[in-house]
Amino acid sequence: MCGSHHQGRASHAVMCRTLANSCGGRRRFLHSAVMRLPCSFWILLLLAGGGLIFLYLKDLTETLQQHSQGAQVTFTRVQTVRKEQCSDCSDNESQSSYPTDDNFPSPAHSVQHTVFPWARRTSLLNPKYITAAHVTKGHHELLKSSPVIQPLNTNPPGQNHDSTERITQVQQVRQRLMRKVCAKYTGGAIKRFVTRMQVSRIFVEDTHKLLYCEVPKAGCSNWKRVLMVLKGLAPSTEKIQHDEVHKGNHLKRLDSFDHISIIHRLKTYTKVIFPREPFERLVSAFRDKFENPESYYHPVFGKPIISRYRRNATQVALSTGAGVTFKEFIQYLLDVHRPVGMDIHWMPVAQLCSPCLLDYDFIGKFETMDEEANFLLRSFGAPSNLTFPTFKDRNPNAERTSSEIMRRYFAQLNMTDRQRVYDFYYMDYLLFNYSKPFNDLY
Repeated sequence: MCGSHHQGRASHAVMCRTLANSCGGRRRFLHSAVMRLPCSFWILLLLAGGGLIFLYLKDLTETLQQHSQGAQVTFTRVQTVRKEQCSDCSDNESQSSYPTDDNFPSPAHSVQHTVFPWARRTSLLNPKYITAAHVTKGHHELLKSSPVIQPLNTNPPGQNHDSTERITQVQQVRQRLMRKVCAKYTGGAIKRFVTRMQVSRIFVEDTHKLLYCEVPKAGCSNWKRVLMVLKGLAPSTEKIQHDEVHKGNHLKRLDSFDHISIIHRLKTYTKVIFPREPFERLVSAFRDKFENPESYYHPVFGKPIISRYRRNATQVALSTGAGVTFKEFIQYLLDVHRPVGMDIHWMPVAQLCSPCLLDYDFIGKFETMDEEANFLLRSFGAPSNLTFPTFKDRNPNAERTSSEIMRRYFAQLNMTDRQRVYDFYYMDYLLFNYSKPFNDLY
């Protein structure tokens, strides 16, 4: 028994040594395997770690910059591309020096950019510039408040001091309201990446450094005439025919430039937008496109609208697309599975011009177009004989769409559909401070 006891102890010791050798062998094997890894692996590992540290410091730097000077506008085609990361940027490019191209104005024709006292190139979405992000349904009361005014030192030619100060006050209130609405409905923290689609409705006038976002049925034809005169393509707006305005392709859109030039213009040009009361704009578009002979809208929009929403439609109506009713048009507008796509003539301005993203310097309105457009023209040094035109060249004998006409059309709808249309344009009503057109809307 004693012999067997010693024999058991010996076998146990052998087993322990075997396990120890096995464990030590594994450690030596792992150490050897790690040491045999190629040098390139360690280099890649160090680079990855350094990259993570760089990105952290870079994001921290950008955050501090945004708190000190506002978010930077960047541009992307498919993916987001920061200005400092683009492959074709010059290494010695400074903040005030941008690559030039054939579309830039020559130094002999350059005009100093107009800096309005209410537009200081700050980010609309930077919390530093937002004092109260919450917006109530009584937001329009802001217009009745008395904002702090920084009076202009000089008045544009042809403008008296009272007019200048009043327009300045209105602009300050509009900008303040837009900041609050944008902060509330974007969360105040979105990154300001700009795509070509978001600037596709913006027309460029390089000589006077002007960017105008086209809002159809809100004076856009006459604004294009003004831009053509500013560009030197015509001596006056009266000489420019309707087809030349819309089919002549004389004006450049912002999305036609390379991405560095787009960023440059967004940062340094005066960005202008003129919206219109949404319901009136909608009725104006319907009257223009469906109640008058139209070679495009009747077959492209009218035929599918009649086919989908009209019971017992005649063969003539189905084949021509003429005679769409306002109720059928509204059915199409509110249909999430609409048979044909959206059109710019009734697309919300919030989608057309991306006001929360592009930080417009001048927010005019169709309803006060004459005074505000002419004030703007004088502000950036337009020719003294150039005034904003007031004529109506398309269907000139038709009465302009007014609030009264709009109400006659919407009287054809029930309360539910009116509410749904209001919901469709809700952001336009908030952003541009239009009152509810009907009392039963909520």
